[in-house]
This record gives sequence, C-alpha cells and structure tokens, in this order.
Amino acid sequence: MISASHKVAILALTMLLLSTAWAQRRRDPLNPLEQDQLRDAAQEPSERLKLYMQFSRARLTSLEQTRTDPKVTDRGQQTRDRLQDFLDVYDELNDNLDTFVERKADLRKPLKTLIDADTEFQARLRALKSSADANKGEIKQYDFLLTSVLETIDSSVLDHRQLLTQQEEAFKRKKK
Repeated sequence: MISASHKVAILALTMLLLSTAWAQRRRDPLNPLEQDQLRDAAQEPSERLKLYMQFSRARLTSLEQTRTDPKVTDRGQQTRDRLQDFLDVYDELNDNLDTFVERKADLRKPLKTLIDADTEFQARLRALKSSADANKGEIKQYDFLLTSVLETIDSSVLDHRQLLTQQEEAFKRKKK
C-alpha cells in the first residue's frame, strides 16, 4: 500500500512531467533571424521595442493573409495559431517594456510609437472580430482567444499611456 506522502510525491512528479511536456510542445513564435535581431538590440530600448512592434505587425499580417487565402483548409485553427503567435510576441514586448522601465530608461519616443501601434492593432483585431465571413465552427475555435487578445491590448494601451505620462513628468523634473 502506498502512503499518503508517496502519493503526493507521485502526483507532484506527474504534474512536473506534464508541465515540462507542455512547455516543450509550445513553439517560439520568433524565428531565428528575429531572435538574432533582438539579441543585437538587447541594450537599446528604442530599437528593441521597435522590433517587437514590427514582429507583432507581421503576425497580424500573417493572420489576415490566412483569413483570405482560399487554399487554407483549417482556417479556424490557423487563425487561432496566428492569434496566439501575435499574443506571445506582444506579451514579450510588454515584458521588455517592463524591464526597461525598471532600468529607468527613457522610453518616451518608443512609447509614442507603441501607442500608435496599439491603436492599429486594436483596429485590425476588431475588424477580424466583426468580420462576417467566417462560419460559426471557425469562430468557435478562436473567439475566446481573440477576445482575450483584445482585452490585453485595451489594457496595455492604458498602461502605455500612463507610463508615457509618468516618463514625461519624470524627465521634465530632471531638466529643472
């Protein structure tokens, strides 16, 4: 008979193995060239954030191409995959932004560009949400994720604007 402590240990080990398998199954949304570009811009907040905006924009373009390509047979799953790629890149953008804020970097210029990009991303994703060309089965595969992505961007826009205001005030005080 297995003791309670052994059961807990077995359960913990099983959960660890399952989480490791899941993590290995998720792929990196960035290709090797993009990863190299980010490495080269590791210490340059403006350039690094610009790259992340470029990569996010590219993911949305890929998503839109998938939606209009008549050769795509599993449009719902492909749309979901492209949305997930966009979200992963966008989350990385926000993580990098947080890192540069902690380092007290001057982010005023990239934040203005990012806020413009956020507005563009919102418009493109809302257009997808309101498009009537997808059948109900397709929409079911990605609707929850799309709603989550839109909520993430909506929240990020507010955060980005607030951060820009804080940065402008902080650098104005530094000049005095």
